[in-house]
Amino acid sequence: MPSNDVRILAQAAVPTAAVGVLAAVVSGVVAGGKGALGAVVATVLVIAFMGLGMYVLNRTARSLPHLFQAMGLMLYAAQILLLFIFLAAFKDTTLFNPRAFAITLVVGTLAWIAAQTRAHMKAKILYVEPESGSTTTSSKGEKPENSGHSS
Repeated sequence: MPSNDVRILAQAAVPTAAVGVLAAVVSGVVAGGKGALGAVVATVLVIAFMGLGMYVLNRTARSLPHLFQAMGLMLYAAQILLLFIFLAAFKDTTLFNPRAFAITLVVGTLAWIAAQTRAHMKAKILYVEPESGSTTTSSKGEKPENSGHSS
């Protein structure tokens, strides 16, 4: 991953992890150990899904830039759908507190989206990649003529 992508990933994952730690503490106080475990599982799930989604989206942007917007919309819809499937699958679990899991899953997802949006807005990403050649030569390798200067 290029450095901008890694920076944006870190700027989204760190606040999400912080929200997850806070949710685990609150869930632990309110619902005990199973509440804290539910919050931790939800936080790991959010960071894994959203991080993987960001990786897939970045690869799509490089290889198929014309599909970037459609892929982004499809990816976020798929992520939200998968998170709701996890909510439904674990709603009656006894392994951890499902309420703490569900609340942390939603809050963690919102924290990720907000942090990623903020990171993208603050990033200085070029809209056009600069050419990797000298700007003093033309596409045929000839030096451009100086207009207005006579030799």
